[in-house]
Amino acid sequence: MNKVRVGIAGLGRLGKLHAENIAFKIPNAELTAACSIAPEELEYATEHFGVTDVYTDFYEMLDKADIDVVAVVTTSGEHCWQIKAALDAGKHVFCDKPLGVTVNECKTAEAAVERHPELTFFLGFMRRYDPSYAYAKKKIQEGAIGKPYMVKAAGIDPEALVEGAVKFAATSGGIFIDMAIHDIDLMRWLLESDPVEVYAAGATFKHPEFREAGDDETGAAMYKCENGALGFVHVGRTAAHGYHVETEIIGTEGSLRISPVPEKNLCMIYDENGAVTECVSGFAERFAEAYLLEMKEFINCVQSGTKPDVTVYDGTKSTQIGFATTEAWKKGCTAKIQY
Repeated sequence: MNKVRVGIAGLGRLGKLHAENIAFKIPNAELTAACSIAPEELEYATEHFGVTDVYTDFYEMLDKADIDVVAVVTTSGEHCWQIKAALDAGKHVFCDKPLGVTVNECKTAEAAVERHPELTFFLGFMRRYDPSYAYAKKKIQEGAIGKPYMVKAAGIDPEALVEGAVKFAATSGGIFIDMAIHDIDLMRWLLESDPVEVYAAGATFKHPEFREAGDDETGAAMYKCENGALGFVHVGRTAAHGYHVETEIIGTEGSLRISPVPEKNLCMIYDENGAVTECVSGFAERFAEAYLLEMKEFINCVQSGTKPDVTVYDGTKSTQIGFATTEAWKKGCTAKIQY
């Protein structure tokens, strides 16, 4: 079977990770083209992956590059028009989350996907492919905890990276748009019900620069779902110990907890500080396997003609929920979620 030829758009931190997986870790794929507005990113593609077919213009890559698919790993605000352009050019598309930064953008992407049912579209909600989350979903489907009725999720970036968060706070869309999309998607996926109501609040105690930018360093939201289930999401940017992601699913007959301690590995250090478990440093380390597995699934879908479980509509709903959460946070009230 011929390899799937991939052109990647965007080679920032996450783009480099995807490019490495495509180039070196997925036998039935090959990285043949790259596009970026940053010259140093194109130099990186040539030096590290041997990609010489490089572009600064996305449309030019679609027109000239010998590719079957496009991996969109650009700035969030560029996603939807690039999805539309790539699908209309006859290319399969992988797009990292979020689908878009406005609901109208998401609807544009939906229309493009609907116009091209012959092509594969894959949205990168990679936590669904993380072995621990996938195992939890399997246990729920098997009835291990009865009927799930509550999800409690926390996602807190490390204090070590707070300078970057402050830098982009004014243009991030607010803490819930910026940080809660993965947790929102997990809540919908694990409870198998969409939230219809949300209350949210924020707080800033350590870095007033967030407030000065119209944002907060910590946010908490409570959701009520259509089937009566509840969701709690806590997002933040100041975890002193490292990158902290934790999820608990509570059911009528038991509960599941994923990553209550964000362990780097199973090694414990015994020294003058006591018994110490090191923590992961960031999302790329914690979800390295999930990023690889989702890209493998995308390539397999392209070759087999099957459709992935994650759809463009999942992306739109997560964005709609994120905006309703942001409205509740800004107004200090409960907001209805409209789909």
